[in-house]
Amino acid sequence: MKPAPVDPAQISRVLDPFGSSLTFPADVYLSDNVLAWEREHLWQSTWNCVGRLDELVTPGRLRAIDVGGEGVLLSRDANGDLRAFSNVCRHRGHELAPIGEAFDARQIRCPYHSWSYRFDGSLRTAPRFTQSDDFDTSEYTLIDLGVAVYGGWVWIDLSGTARAIDDHFGNLAEITAPYETDRLTTAATHSYLVDANWKIIIENYNECYHCSSIHPELCEVTPPDSGYDHIPTGMWCGGTMDLKPHAVTMSLDGSSKGIKFRQLSGKLERQVWYLTVMPNLLLSIHPDYVMTHRLTPVGTDQTHIECSWLFPPEAFELEGFDPAYAVDFWDITNREDWSACESVMRGVKNRGFRPGPLSGWEGTVYQFLNIMSHAYLGHGLVVPTVPTRELRETVT
Repeated sequence: MKPAPVDPAQISRVLDPFGSSLTFPADVYLSDNVLAWEREHLWQSTWNCVGRLDELVTPGRLRAIDVGGEGVLLSRDANGDLRAFSNVCRHRGHELAPIGEAFDARQIRCPYHSWSYRFDGSLRTAPRFTQSDDFDTSEYTLIDLGVAVYGGWVWIDLSGTARAIDDHFGNLAEITAPYETDRLTTAATHSYLVDANWKIIIENYNECYHCSSIHPELCEVTPPDSGYDHIPTGMWCGGTMDLKPHAVTMSLDGSSKGIKFRQLSGKLERQVWYLTVMPNLLLSIHPDYVMTHRLTPVGTDQTHIECSWLFPPEAFELEGFDPAYAVDFWDITNREDWSACESVMRGVKNRGFRPGPLSGWEGTVYQFLNIMSHAYLGHGLVVPTVPTRELRETVT
């Protein structure tokens, strides 16, 4: 991986041991060149979450989407097999489909000169070419891209060079397994446009040091100082928070209007997981629902966020089921967070901004900064260093 256009000396300070490290310098958030590097080496060179499988494309349909600034064509045949291709005809480069909603199709047909392809990307017909015995259709298949379904989400690797997705995420599957995320259904989705760099949003997500200051509703149902960091073996970071005795989930009164995940038992019934799945999925797992934030940088100081609330199928069978108990709670909390992130963004632009220290409650922020720092220095995507519990308890 090529190093990012950053000052390596300043980034090295971020990698100092937890308790003496500093946060990022301003250029990491403000530089167009840094954002261009991130798009090339994170959004276009590793696994990027593009959404839920059945919401993107169902069997017998096609859909063109934007991934890291490039058009990607998703195809899913009648058997449900998913493929991803560069959204480019092999003839003269016309887009095969406009970016937008999924549509029914029997073949992939370029609207320019009517070259057509099968759902597996092989060339089917090319007017005035395929009638010739000298024309080899196998030389003009669509350009395959890396695609995988992991936990019910679709992940795209534009480069084709990312490690196998199970290796990329390591032990993440062990944490998500009891929640059976592949069988969940989205009950609600909100879109937010936040005037802050995408990394500021992730840093905010990864700590509750700020919770007692700006999240009164959250503090009613979970102690801000509860939980622990988990030890990742892949490209993610995160940990848990506990529920207060009266609460069974994160809602305004702590009650649930859904149904507990069927495989939960013991301490999992009293915990909420907060996980950053690199590079662009925030995964908040509750005893009865999963909330996700899928981030897309619009610019150095603006990020689009798609927030979704997913529930097990059993919840939808409840009479009068309404996800509002979860949606309303987190919409309030989200907006409190976005306001804080936008204030940080304005502060980063101020000439008085300097990198600051991390508190003992910001160990997961340290993990995220650790991943990004190694990448910026050209080390590739490296599993983050997790502060020891003893050290986290002594750093203030």
